[in-house]
Amino acid sequence: MLDHAWIAAHIPHQGDMCLLDSVAEWSPARIRCRATSHRRADHPLRADGRLSAVCGIEYAAQAMAVHGALLAPAHRPPRPGYLASVRGVDLHAGRLDDLDDDLDIEAERLSGDDDTILYRFELRSGGRLLLGGRAVVILDAGKGGQRS
Repeated sequence: MLDHAWIAAHIPHQGDMCLLDSVAEWSPARIRCRATSHRRADHPLRADGRLSAVCGIEYAAQAMAVHGALLAPAHRPPRPGYLASVRGVDLHAGRLDDLDDDLDIEAERLSGDDDTILYRFELRSGGRLLLGGRAVVILDAGKGGQRS
């Protein structure tokens, strides 16, 4: 199992914004991560004393970033990715900070090429579906699709 320190060393999200605690399992097609940070009173995404369930999209985006880091060739760092769009997001909860159980974050790569990836994602807690949807990630968007 890959822990928080490994995750923080391999994705751009640092400090309090590195929300994931561990990678529970992964393959070239999918990843499942765990998080406890939703219960933190000092969570950086809290607004008006609460953590909206829509913030689960950030948890999913970080799981996708970890997946990219795991798939990157060993001789070079992962390419930076940007969440370009989210679609079909269904919220089944209003907030995350009132959940006692850990978050279970799953992302599955549905399709893609060297520059654009489509993921399906879900967040659960205690077996309960909290939100799900699809996201498009664009790699190296600032380089206009050119790789160095």
